[in-house]
Amino acid sequence: METLRSYCAQFDLEMLLASLQNLGANQITQRTIGTLIACGLAFKLNSVLSDWALGNLSTNRPWDWNREIVLITGGSSGIGEQVALRLAERNIKVIIFDLNAPKTSGHPNIFFYKVDVTSKESVGRAAKALREEVGEPTVLVNNAGIGHNDTILSGTEESIQRTFAVNSIAHFTLAREFLPSMIEHDHGHVVTMASMASFVALAANVDYSCSKAAAMAFHEGLRQELVVRFKVKHVRTSIIHPLWVRTPMNSGMHERLGSQMLDVGRVADRIVKQILDGKSGRVLIPSHLWVAPLVRGFPDWVQEWVRGSQASMVPT
Repeated sequence: METLRSYCAQFDLEMLLASLQNLGANQITQRTIGTLIACGLAFKLNSVLSDWALGNLSTNRPWDWNREIVLITGGSSGIGEQVALRLAERNIKVIIFDLNAPKTSGHPNIFFYKVDVTSKESVGRAAKALREEVGEPTVLVNNAGIGHNDTILSGTEESIQRTFAVNSIAHFTLAREFLPSMIEHDHGHVVTMASMASFVALAANVDYSCSKAAAMAFHEGLRQELVVRFKVKHVRTSIIHPLWVRTPMNSGMHERLGSQMLDVGRVADRIVKQILDGKSGRVLIPSHLWVAPLVRGFPDWVQEWVRGSQASMVPT
């Protein structure tokens, strides 16, 4: 009998301990689920507020893609070429400004103009011709870009100036040519091609990083002028920040980075989505690097660690 009592007592104790453990586990599970739900709601609210703010507290007007015209600089290769193809396949008229003719020049929805985007005269001549032959662009994609992977001391004066001329100053030239019509009709979209390098400058990539930081400042300043100075609500502005992309410009890094490089089609798909959505926004590719814009707010030692950890990626 004593043995039976002892067994029952031990059994009851084990049941009690198991119940307490389950209760504790349930409470932890509930708290975890609650935390995840709260984080999800916070991210969703942040997204809604950002869309609302970038949309100038107004609803999107419909876009008639049978009438819209998209102009892409540097559209003959790389990301620009793939964006042009994807839009043209949707029966959207696409104009390409580039020094080299695209392989897709026979496509009925693609119109090529040989243009040096660093030359105001070249841009002006092409703009006059396209207005007569195609129409007024309603979407401007400032995509043309170059890079050299030189150090501050090894890069030539010409290469540094050319990098800024293509990656930064050309944005002003193209905007000054095509923005007035967008403002007049309160309808349009300016897409700025930047880079993750806008946030983090790496060794042997300084001029490129500086030019992309300048492109980001252009985008942010453009948006402010549209809202504060020109008082338009429906001219959209977007900026694209891709990581390393497998394009001809980055050919020297394909073997070094391997699978870390983004497929050009993936980047093009995300840009096309942003254009077709007709909304302003900042697009980080891949999206899990949403923390990149915050790097500059980190303590100096963290910033130095981030830059140092990426230093070997750029060949010299």
